[in-house]
Amino acid sequence: MDVWALIMFVVLFTLLLAGFPVAFTLGAVAFGFGSIFLGVDFFNLLPLRVWGIMTNFTLLAVPLFIFMGVILEKSGIAEELLETMGRLFGRVRGGLAISVVAVGALLAATTGVVGASVVTMAVIALPAMLKHGYAPTLASGTIAASGTLGQIIPPSIILILLGDVMGVPVGQLFIAAAIPGMMLVVAYMLYIAFVAWRQPELAPALKTDPNDEHLFFQVIKSLFPPLALVLAVLGSIFWGVASPTESAAVGAFGAMVLACLHGKLSLTNLRQALEQTTRLTSMVFLILIGATAFGLVFVGMGGDDLIFKLFDSLPGGKWTFLILSMLLIFVLGFFLDFIEICFIVVPIIAPVAIHLGIDPLWFALLIALNLQTSFLTPPFGFSLFYLKASAPTLELSTIYRGIIPFIAIQVIVLAILIVFPSVALWLPSLME
Repeated sequence: MDVWALIMFVVLFTLLLAGFPVAFTLGAVAFGFGSIFLGVDFFNLLPLRVWGIMTNFTLLAVPLFIFMGVILEKSGIAEELLETMGRLFGRVRGGLAISVVAVGALLAATTGVVGASVVTMAVIALPAMLKHGYAPTLASGTIAASGTLGQIIPPSIILILLGDVMGVPVGQLFIAAAIPGMMLVVAYMLYIAFVAWRQPELAPALKTDPNDEHLFFQVIKSLFPPLALVLAVLGSIFWGVASPTESAAVGAFGAMVLACLHGKLSLTNLRQALEQTTRLTSMVFLILIGATAFGLVFVGMGGDDLIFKLFDSLPGGKWTFLILSMLLIFVLGFFLDFIEICFIVVPIIAPVAIHLGIDPLWFALLIALNLQTSFLTPPFGFSLFYLKASAPTLELSTIYRGIIPFIAIQVIVLAILIVFPSVALWLPSLME
């Protein structure tokens, strides 16, 4: 029967690649194989699992952080940040691209919505970069990569979901992800500075007024609100004042305050934000319920025992498992969404990691960083689709060439975290 569990896994991925809806495919495959091999009565366990999901206090942070991100998207803060940072860094070679990375990091720490970040920067920054002579490959790669920082820089939805799936405290996962996120930001900036130094024609400096006396006050005005929100959300977790779910409520309230101060908290914007939050949250929880049914049948058919035996028989112990699991997630990221990987693959490999003595906090962080690449890897990288939809004049081949160096940077940072686990774990140890 355990062999049929693997066949069920193959059938599922075949149907997903064929384009069938994820949540319903998970449920249908689970019900089909479960009914044949385990009997219909086996699913009497499923309502208890679903009830556990819907009453999970940690998962309540998902709609709250989504709402925070959508409200900030409509507040106009991103546009103001891009304009100010462009004036601040534009006078040096590659400065405009560096400002895009800086704004992407701030948007990641406040909104965490990858699609909103990529679209906003593509609409506002891309025309300016192309107008001032930036290479289309560098411009598109910078925008796509900067927009995906919301996957690893907290508060990130994927960190919440991984924490719940793997049983890792979300607060510790948030704190652990802060340093890898900053490593990516610095690495992106260093790469852009290197390209601008070696090939100035690819990232020229802008002609700006060096005596702009209002620039300092504009920088303070643009930076203070999002930084204050980041401090309220992440600082409350780090200092033990609030749980991640409580800090999500603080962030949602703070986002509404900032939108109100910008004059963008209208009934229309509020209704649209609530509708978008409901749609995104419903999608996540439907997939989670379908994945729960699939996992229940997979374990019931003995698939978990087969996976344990498979990895136990491999030479090299935990390091072989670690490399193979990272390669598996990286390759699946070419074809599957990060939510699908989180709910289907991670519950299968996470128990093996714990069995082999791998720190679950460290392993969850490696998975999160690996999943970030799924937004950039063709053919189904969502950041690439967002960028292409926002800038239809860009050739898809240009976007693909532009993101290759940034994917390489992400892989290098992932390798550093694998070789030096303390880089990611020393900050959570301070929190303890």
